[in-house]
Amino acid sequence: MTALVSLDGPVPDRPDAVTVAGEAMSREALFGAAGALADRIAGAPAVAVRAGAEQGTVVAVLAGLLAGVPVVPVPPDSGPLERAHILSDSGAALLLSPGPWTDSGLPTMPIDLTARSAGTHTQPAPDAIGLILYTSGTTGAPKGVLIPHSAIAAGLDGIADAWAWTSDDVLVHGLPLFHVHGLILGVLGALRTGSRLVHTGRPTPEAYARAGGSLYFGVPTVWSRIAQDPDAAKALAGARLLVSGSAPLPIPVFERVAELTGHRPIERYGMTETLITLSTRADGERRPGFVGLPITGVETRLVGEDGARCPHDGETVGELQVRSATVFQGYLNLPEATAETMTADGWFRTGDVAAIGADGWHRIVGRASTDLIKTGGYRVGAGEVEGALLTHPAVREAAVVGAPHADLGQEIVAYVVCDGEVSERQLIDHVARGLSAHKRPRRVVFVAELPRNAMGKVQKKLLVN
Repeated sequence: MTALVSLDGPVPDRPDAVTVAGEAMSREALFGAAGALADRIAGAPAVAVRAGAEQGTVVAVLAGLLAGVPVVPVPPDSGPLERAHILSDSGAALLLSPGPWTDSGLPTMPIDLTARSAGTHTQPAPDAIGLILYTSGTTGAPKGVLIPHSAIAAGLDGIADAWAWTSDDVLVHGLPLFHVHGLILGVLGALRTGSRLVHTGRPTPEAYARAGGSLYFGVPTVWSRIAQDPDAAKALAGARLLVSGSAPLPIPVFERVAELTGHRPIERYGMTETLITLSTRADGERRPGFVGLPITGVETRLVGEDGARCPHDGETVGELQVRSATVFQGYLNLPEATAETMTADGWFRTGDVAAIGADGWHRIVGRASTDLIKTGGYRVGAGEVEGALLTHPAVREAAVVGAPHADLGQEIVAYVVCDGEVSERQLIDHVARGLSAHKRPRRVVFVAELPRNAMGKVQKKLLVN
């Protein structure tokens, strides 16, 4: 395997090759600073990085990859308990940070953007751990996901092929630099393809409009805000691709973005443990509500609760399982948890429920634990009900969950954020007119906002009461 990221190659350098929150660096300067930091951390068991939206984060992560030292990105706004767990569990020996983090308990090494090194480091083995990313911890303490260099390379090469991503592109995004989307796809992807990177700091419509990119990454919350800002949206008309991920893109947002920008967004699917696995293609069709086809080297299958393979008829739902070079090596120090995610024949159990059409197109229903509702003998996907609710002009956001019910097993409950006057009965009837009667919500709860994590995903476990 060639080096995951390298200064070598035909990519022309320029002073603003990588810009983060207004601070620009050339590739030569970036790799020089990263090389100098790699000299200092070489041999460490792991290093933690305070992964804020700043140039130092890029330098620190790159330094770890060059030195063959696992990097542990830590959210800059993490609470003391979460941060203490990540730093302790990961075994990080150092904290790389632009300033002191007084309660880290680790020696802090500053990140010097002006330092340079002409030294070289032995290329890490393909199976060497490049990153330890921590899950959101919705089912307990966050788990450390071990991601090898080879998995990162496979995922990035797969999306480069799917999106025709080259060094001629200018990637723009403002996503957090401690997750797969913002860090691996949005930073390492640009470094591997050689494209320019403009990280806007915050992903505001105005910042995206000013950036002048050819390739834009956003989560649904970002695209929703852009859809509400026609001037900013129209400024993206000159782009080549608009990519949405990390959560399903509501169909009304998809359609509004397409109307204003002239681009039907690319939708893709992945998770921390599998990186990127499914996507619509730059040269292919883009269907609202679908995440397309497996990228190169990825295999998928659907398995029912009885362990049998599900038909690819576009309607039957089952657990999505994945087999590919992008799959993680396991959870750090948790062999039993790792074993539970793998089938006997070597497939990763995503825990997500999906349907696959005869043409191979994938539609993600949601998490089996929160988005597959078993009510009155029926299996209902929460996403389908959410989509129906979002077609009502008064509904801006919707989240559907299954709540315990003595007779039905679970009842369908919708939490909605509305911009206009509408009653609970009107919304229930609206869903029943578009979907089967058993898919209508039994209750509608009006809320001012939905709880979301840093990537814009609705935290449904906080809604069920």
